[in-house]
Amino acid sequence: MGASFGSGASGSLFGSSGSANFLSRTTGVLATVFFVTSLSLTYLASNRGTTSRSVMEGVPAPLTVPAKTPADEGSAKEIPK
Repeated sequence: MGASFGSGASGSLFGSSGSANFLSRTTGVLATVFFVTSLSLTYLASNRGTTSRSVMEGVPAPLTVPAKTPADEGSAKEIPK
């Protein structure tokens, strides 16, 4: 596959010189970043406390409007002719 990118007959994608250092270093750095972020998120999640909170906590209750019924609109005596 490396030959399709102009590296000749070498078996690596970026050529025979320097590819191991670049890929190895990049993999190590990304693995370290992933490890640190995983530990940080675990620490932050464990120190939140034991009380469970809801995302709807603190939202005011919706206003209720009484539904209109046909009896509220008028009486049967007022039917137009």
